[in-house]
Amino acid sequence: MPAIHTATVEWHLDQGPFTDRRYGRAHDWRFDGGAVVRGSSSPHVVRAPYSDPAAVDPEEAYVAAIASCHMLWFLDLACRDGWVVRRYLDAAEGRMAAREDGREWVAEVVLHPQVTFGDREPTREQLRELHHRAHVECFIANSIRTEVRVAAG
Repeated sequence: MPAIHTATVEWHLDQGPFTDRRYGRAHDWRFDGGAVVRGSSSPHVVRAPYSDPAAVDPEEAYVAAIASCHMLWFLDLACRDGWVVRRYLDAAEGRMAAREDGREWVAEVVLHPQVTFGDREPTREQLRELHHRAHVECFIANSIRTEVRVAAG
């Protein structure tokens, strides 16, 4: 049986009328392991105080999910190939764009992985191939229309 992944999203009206569009967008994401993450609309979309700039917005979560999935596959493949990874850091970026119909979407995610290896390092070509294989295996990348690019340094 295929795995089922769940998340519970909960929001409630704090105070005031709802119909004036001046309601808080902050909410909670709850995961099966017990983690709770504060979510909100992006302050780029809904200005504070109706959004919570300290919370994670869906666009940021989307970028993080793509980067995290890529990293987890990269680590697994590097391990299988006998490479020792000491550190992996990725300051990933999601880029919004307008579609032909004017609606916005996350058109591109650019990963910027910086990988520190143990005593020996792969060649530039071996590193590029590891990232390519990680992209091919990534469940999230296989599920989306957004272009994902790896700009490995």
